[in-house]
Amino acid sequence: MVIFSASAMLFYSIALVLVTSKLFHNDGPNRRLVAGIASVAVILHAAALSQAIFTGDGQNFSLTNVISSVNWIIAFAFTALMFRIKVIVLVPVVYACSVLSVAVLWLLPPKYIVHFEANPEVLVHIILSLIAYSALMIAALYAIQLAFIQKKLKQKQFMLSPAIPPLMTVEKQLYHLVIVGVILLSLSLATGFIFLDDMFADGKGHKAVLSIMAWFVYVTMLWQEYRVGCKVRTAVIYTLTGGTLLTLAYFGARIVKELIIN
Repeated sequence: MVIFSASAMLFYSIALVLVTSKLFHNDGPNRRLVAGIASVAVILHAAALSQAIFTGDGQNFSLTNVISSVNWIIAFAFTALMFRIKVIVLVPVVYACSVLSVAVLWLLPPKYIVHFEANPEVLVHIILSLIAYSALMIAALYAIQLAFIQKKLKQKQFMLSPAIPPLMTVEKQLYHLVIVGVILLSLSLATGFIFLDDMFADGKGHKAVLSIMAWFVYVTMLWQEYRVGCKVRTAVIYTLTGGTLLTLAYFGARIVKELIIN
């Protein structure tokens, strides 16, 4: 795993430098080159994750492995859509987080062994949860950029750049991501209610409650946008609030249990 992890960090770093060095250049970064380098990083990251998760004792779904998996999904999405995405300024953030997630995967390897071969339906629930969370975290990144662009526009400090798309473009993509995320989150919650007998058991109930609260936040946001329209600031608050609730649901207790207590 050390070779895969170190190599993934190296290629992510190269992609990061390639994007950052020409981020505000008139022509922007060479997307073909960045996508090629990042693809290698994503493949190596996947190999490192495979070795970290699939062990002889079972599947190691430790906190660091789950966080790195989320980062892998996000990095994979941005790399696969490199030629279509307009929000290129987010790419350095994604690759920088990927470098850190691979480093944590390598340096902090706690164990949380599960056996999905006995309960494949639980694996379906977890995969849906991870993809939903990843989509909504990407939406959170878009929301932060949306707030930044609006602030610069109000202050009349906004500089035209190929790295910074129009406000309306980012806002439209934000809602598309939230819609996709809500659909996946709905499926995740539905499979949880169907397949998990201990969804509200002691020590686990907060996950379900916080996830349901996040779902209501996102649905309220979409309903308000459909009925009367959301101001940019309101949409940002909704998105970041939902993302915070999901993060607390997915990782709050495990951070305390695996990284602090242990």
